[in-house]
This record gives sequence, structure tokens and C-alpha cells, in this order.
Amino acid sequence: MARIRRAAQSAPQEVLVPEAEQPYAVPENWRWVRLGGICSFIGGGTPNKNIPEYWNGNIPWASVKDIKGKFLYNTLDSITESGLRNSSSNVCDLDDIIIVTRISPGNVAVAKTVLAVNQDLKIVKTQLNNLFLYYCFVCLKNEFIARSSGTTVLGITLSRVQEICVPLPPRAEQERIVARIESLFARLDKAREKVDAVLGRCAARKAALLHKAFSGELTAGKAIKNILLEDIVLDIKIGPFGSMLHKDDYISNGVPIVNPKHIEGQKILVAINNTISKDKAEELAVYALKENDIVLGRRGEMGRCAPVSCAESGWICGTGSMIIRLKPEYNAKFYSLFISSCQGMRYLEEHAVGTTLKNLNEKIVRKLPVPSFSQQEQAEIVRILDELLARERRAQEAAERVAARIEQIKRAVLTKAFRGELGTNDPAEPAALTEQGSLSLA
Repeated sequence: MARIRRAAQSAPQEVLVPEAEQPYAVPENWRWVRLGGICSFIGGGTPNKNIPEYWNGNIPWASVKDIKGKFLYNTLDSITESGLRNSSSNVCDLDDIIIVTRISPGNVAVAKTVLAVNQDLKIVKTQLNNLFLYYCFVCLKNEFIARSSGTTVLGITLSRVQEICVPLPPRAEQERIVARIESLFARLDKAREKVDAVLGRCAARKAALLHKAFSGELTAGKAIKNILLEDIVLDIKIGPFGSMLHKDDYISNGVPIVNPKHIEGQKILVAINNTISKDKAEELAVYALKENDIVLGRRGEMGRCAPVSCAESGWICGTGSMIIRLKPEYNAKFYSLFISSCQGMRYLEEHAVGTTLKNLNEKIVRKLPVPSFSQQEQAEIVRILDELLARERRAQEAAERVAARIEQIKRAVLTKAFRGELGTNDPAEPAALTEQGSLSLA
């Protein structure tokens, strides 16, 4: 296999963090250090997509979509030796840390196989306990996001990663901390498995309800036929281009902009800092939402949509969303529920374009097959679904509260771990770093 090509790196001159810059106190034999002083970061790349012999080889090739859990065993894509040689991609070693620096900055995994990475990932080399460093990165997720920049896609530069401060205990303490974290997490994970089973049953019941609704089983009537979404719309419009909205256009408590992150559970949320002035809204009036529209996220999670009520009328469709303006006889809530159903999402996922970040365009959405019901049947189905889905929502929310509490406890465990408060530290052990900043691995 081709060897790793290491890019030139500029580590910070100082490994140790001056006392004035240390975020909080740690045990005396711990040291505050910068990531650039204790880790090296190796970037990746993508072979030319237009050269078939670079792809579908024997080298697993990781991208952001593969970094989903603690361990990375396999990847969706693979490349050949030739693809590796003719790109800037690099190969990690077993148990190396893989950190995401773009799109989902701060996501992290431990490589459990030898694999290559793309340009949105970094291979992290260290002399520390790898699992200790993994949990450290988990704690740093919010720090990565805070140091990232970008409007459509977030990214963090390597220099900003290297500057991040972390508490470093002696090597033996690193290992005890990992053992203690994993013991506590094992119990919490068992509880989470039970919660996930409840949530799975909720999702299955909801999917079954929606299937019955759109096949006509909830009412005496049945779907006349499947038609195309374009047959029932007045217009479908993608939100304004990014160049039409600038960072300095945003104000507090103005006219809300609706992007995918503001659409949740068939509701449109308002973010008071994601608004524009009335004058700017008038400039973008062609993108204003109207009652009985559907606003659909066109990036990332497919099927993320919500009907527009009179309360959101006049809000502006964002760059990452699109407006579906229905003919008056069609019910936005009914068709929004259909778009977010398994059937609707399956179509959108199969037809979306893009590799790293899936996208929808107007043509794709226009050709979405939808059921045709009378106006009266649409209203009756929505009424029945409102009642039945409300029960499922209450059960789901109760389970989600338990899941949130479990995650809260996990965060508390990690906070204590990296403050030296798990009761595992031995103050007699020498520090992991000398006062001059050199690693001591004894």
C-alpha cells in the first residue's frame, strides 16, 4: 500500500499553555497543553472522480458521512492504489483518531481498520492514550464549532485546531480515566438501548399511520391515483442565492429567514438572530412565504418540511430551503406530512444530487409522486392524523427526555474526567510533560 505523505505543518511554538490562559484549575501533576504540541495532523484528499480506475479498489476511503460513532470499521467508498498515489489522500494506521474539520467539525472516530481519508478529515497522530484523546475530542465538539467559520458549510482551519487548549494528565492516569469512563458509559448505554427501542416502536407506529393515511385506509375514501407534485402546485421556488444575503444583512428581531435548521417536526421555528430588516425583506419579497405554502429543506436531511400558517406568512425562504406553493384546493399540512413520510423521503433520497451533501432542485421536487384526494378527504385525514400523531408524539417526547438525561449524564462524566474529578488521579505520579514541554512517557 502507498505510504502516507505528510504535509508540512506549523505547530505552535509553545506546547504548555500560560497560566493566565488556562480555562480552569486541574491537579498539580496535570499540564495544560495545546493540541498542536501533542498531536500531528495529516490531511486527506479525493481522487479524480472522472477516472474509474481510481475507485472501487481495496483501500477503504473515509469522508464525513462515515464518521458516525466511536469506532470506524468500514467506509461507504473505496479507492485503488492508483487513486491513492494520484491524489492528496493519506492512509491512517489502526487506532488512529480521525477528526472532521469541515461540514461537521469536531465529529470524531477511532479507526479500527487501515483506511484513506478525504480533505474534510484529518488523521491525528499522538503518543497519548488514543481513547483518552478520543474522549478529549468528544469534549471539544463545541470548541470546534465555535472556532469554525462559513455560512453554508462550517469549517475549521488546522491552525485553529492546533491552538486549542486541553488538560493533560500523566500517562497512567489517562488509562485510568478511560477505564472509568467506559465503565460508567457501559451502564448508561444499556439504559439508552431500552430508550432507543421505545423510540423505534414510536417511529414504526408513526410510519404505519402515515401509510394508512395516504393509502386511504383512515377514511372511507381511497386515493384516486398518484399524480405528480407539479400537477397541484402554482410554483416551486428555491430560496435566494447566497450572494443576495450578506452577513451584515442579519439583525435581531426582524423578519425571520427560514433555513432547514428552522424546520422541525412539521413546525417552523424562529431564531431571533436569523432575521433581516423589513427593507431587506421587501427586496426579497419574491421569496416571501404565504399561508398554505410548504417550506422544504433542500440540503442534508431529505423530507424536512412544514406547512406555512398565517403566523409565518411574510417570512423569507432561506438559501437552503425552497417554497412549494400549492393550488388553493390542496392542503399544505396534508402534503407536508406526505413529503416527510417514508414514501416521500425515499423518493427525495433516491433522486437528490451531490455526494458529500445531498441537494434537491426544482425539477426533482416537481416529479415527486403524490396521492390525489378530494379537498374534503384531505381535511378529514389531517384531522385524524392530528389526534393519532399527538399520542405518538407524547410517548416519543417522554422517551426523548430520558435519552437527553442519559446524554446529560455522559457529558457530566466527561466534564469531571477532564477536570481530574473522577477520583482516579494519583498526585504522586510525575506529570506527562516536563516543565519545558517535552512529553514524558514513563
